[in-house]
Amino acid sequence: MNGLTDVRLMLLNQELLDEQGNCVRHASAPSGMNRWQLMWHRLTTRRALRELDADQLKDIGLTPRQAYREGVKPFWRD
Repeated sequence: MNGLTDVRLMLLNQELLDEQGNCVRHASAPSGMNRWQLMWHRLTTRRALRELDADQLKDIGLTPRQAYREGVKPFWRD
């Protein structure tokens, strides 16, 4: 792509975000969240994930290692 096409795509993306009320879309988060709500959601769910025991993790299909890796991610990372 050339630079002009990249700029057009960025502008189009910004227009779409403005039309949606600046809502951040993420597959694992409830719809309609803005950026700060998404970060708070990640922070609290990752904290809760770290507190689950092995049986609870097994119920949701995660190993303790997977839960640890997800639970220690910073809230600003996807």
